[in-house]
Amino acid sequence: MLRIICFPLVSVFFLILSACGGQAAPKETDYDATKKMVVDILQTEDGKKALGEILSDEKMQKQLVIESSTVKKAIDETLASDKGAEMWKKLFEDPKFVETYYKSIEEDLKKLLTDLMKDSEYQKQMLEILQNPEMMEQTTKTLKSQEFRAHLEETIQTTLESPLFLAKIQDILLKAAEEQSKGGGGSGSESGDGQGGGSGGEGSGGGGSEGGGSEGGG
Repeated sequence: MLRIICFPLVSVFFLILSACGGQAAPKETDYDATKKMVVDILQTEDGKKALGEILSDEKMQKQLVIESSTVKKAIDETLASDKGAEMWKKLFEDPKFVETYYKSIEEDLKKLLTDLMKDSEYQKQMLEILQNPEMMEQTTKTLKSQEFRAHLEETIQTTLESPLFLAKIQDILLKAAEEQSKGGGGSGSESGDGQGGGSGGEGSGGGGSEGGGSEGGG
């Protein structure tokens, strides 16, 4: 009797295990879904807390430092290689990249140059360089060279044809014309007042002369 009761129970137990095992079978994980899940977890308070604890761990910090130095070394070696030099050369041939690059470092360059100009040691070195006879001779040769003159002419021509430059010149000319017209109007009115006053004085003097003549006749 006991065997009859136990057998169905054991059978049901194995069936449940088989069903659970079938449900727990590994399935192909969707990458985007997994990525979204990880991002969502990291954005939760628990995820942030866990990440903070990981980063604050001394062993992890040492590992990160080691890896960062390794990455730095790899980058330095890559940039110093012939392929790296060729890559930079191609990048700086792209006008958009050059514009973006200089815009990103413009403020830092201005600050650096300002700080250098205030540095007495830097000023001294610049004066020594500029006063060096060889430097002066080289500068003179460069300024007198045909290549520099052609480059200067091209630069001037490009500047004159620039819409921004033309707009600035037009603005300056309009302001100068307005100031001149204001100044001309003021001087014209002043000269008119002066002439009117002179004429009035002459008229009064003439009247006095006539009056004296008639009295003498009497």
